[in-house]
Parts: sequence; structure tokens; C-alpha cells
Amino acid sequence: MKILPVLLPPASPQPWRAPRLRLRHGVLIALGLLCVVGAADAQGTAAGRPSVIATLWRWTPLLLEGFVFNIAISLLAMAMGTVAGVLLGLGQVSQARPVRGAAWFLTQFFRNAPWLVLLFFAMFLLPFEFTIGGVTIPFPGWIKATIGFALPVMANTSEIVRGAIQSIPHGQWEAAESLAFGRRQTMWMIILPQCVKRMLPPWMNLYSLVTMATVLASVVGVTEMLTLVSEVHAAEGGRPELLAPLYGYALVCFFLYCYPIGRLTVLLERRFQVRI
Repeated sequence: MKILPVLLPPASPQPWRAPRLRLRHGVLIALGLLCVVGAADAQGTAAGRPSVIATLWRWTPLLLEGFVFNIAISLLAMAMGTVAGVLLGLGQVSQARPVRGAAWFLTQFFRNAPWLVLLFFAMFLLPFEFTIGGVTIPFPGWIKATIGFALPVMANTSEIVRGAIQSIPHGQWEAAESLAFGRRQTMWMIILPQCVKRMLPPWMNLYSLVTMATVLASVVGVTEMLTLVSEVHAAEGGRPELLAPLYGYALVCFFLYCYPIGRLTVLLERRFQVRI
């Protein structure tokens, strides 16, 4: 009697898990930074100049003040862009064709435009001051830079909102209609509450990107951390051995701020994963 082989059912694919930073990774990063600082320190000491560590410590309050300014710009840009993006995303799913078309055009235009170009447009097209009733109100550059960053945030948030709304099963709309809910009631009371958990992880990822992109404001003259790094380097006489430690210091600050946000985003994606 011939025994036929038994075909086993295919194994279920394992969910992809993002790699985590372990203790050894942190040790390697710290060793690399120590090597850079040590080499630069040796050059400065040999030339009879203050050590690199002492120089970084002396300028740390000023550099951290610039970093806090970067965070403030990113938070304001996200707040402005999120409010406008939610409205624009709702416009993309509107039943009125002109509203839907205009919202789609604005979303695609600002979503596919380079961030630096939008920043230049905001800086040089917006006035430096407003005159209302004989009173002159200044319009500082950092506010214009915030508007420049809020425009791509608005477009990406619009796509996040549109995708989340369209991912809700159509049966939710039918069930709401059977209960005599209007479209506006269905949207605000049934659909959007379910969209929050779907929108939160990509929205947080967008915030990380905006935070890292705020260094572009240094190109248009806004005094943020990268601008202060250049000014500190000039104040120290343009010492070449300070270039890597100063910019490495800025890199570490942004990494320590953005990496936990990225880890929290991954955790939320797992928690709010939609299982079909």
C-alpha cells in the first residue's frame, strides 16, 4: 500500500516587527561620539585652545534654547496644519463635486511640492508687517516659517483623513442611515471617532518628519538650533575641530527627541491594527 504525502496547511505569515535599539546599539553610538569628540579634543588641546567638551558645555544653554525653538515651530505647524488638513480631508469626501475637486487639487499641490520651496514662498511672499487702523503689527520670520511648514502638514493630514474615512466599512454608513442619521451626524458621531485610531500613528510619524525638517528654517534666516550652531562655530574662531562635535550635538538632540516618538508610533500601530 502506497502512502501519499500529506500536504500541511501554509504557515501563517509572522507580523513584521520593527527592530529596536538595544543596549549594545547605544554603547556603539556613544563610543562613536566619544571617538569624534576625542579626536577633535586632541586637535584643540594640541593647538593650546579650550577643550571641545568644555566648549560644548559652555554653549549648551544657547544651543538647547534653539532646539526648544525648533520644537515650538514644529508644534505650531502641526496644530495649524492639522486643523486645516482635517477640513481639507473632509472636503475630499464631500458630496459636492466643486468642493471635492478643489480640496483634491489643494491637497495634491501642497503634498507634492518641495518643503523648502514652500518655505521660501512663505518667507518672501508674506509681508513683514501689517497695518490695521493705523497700527503697524510686525510679522516675524519664524511665524512665516511656521506657515511654510504648516502647508505640507495640511496636505498630508488631508490625505490621512481621507484614507481613514474611506477605510471605514460601508456598512457603517448603511447602519447609520437605517437609524435615520443624516450625513453630517454620521460623519461626526460615527465615522470620525472610528478614524482617530487609524489616523494617530501616521499623524505622529508626520510630526517626527516636521520636527526634523524645521532645521530648513536656518536657510531663510530663522534663528533656530542649526543657525546657532553656525554662530557658535563662528564665535569660536571657526575652529575646524568643532564642526563635527557641534553638528553631532544637534544630531543627538533631534535623535533623542524623535526616536521615542517613532517607537510610540510603532506601538500604536500594533495596538490599533485593524484585523479583517
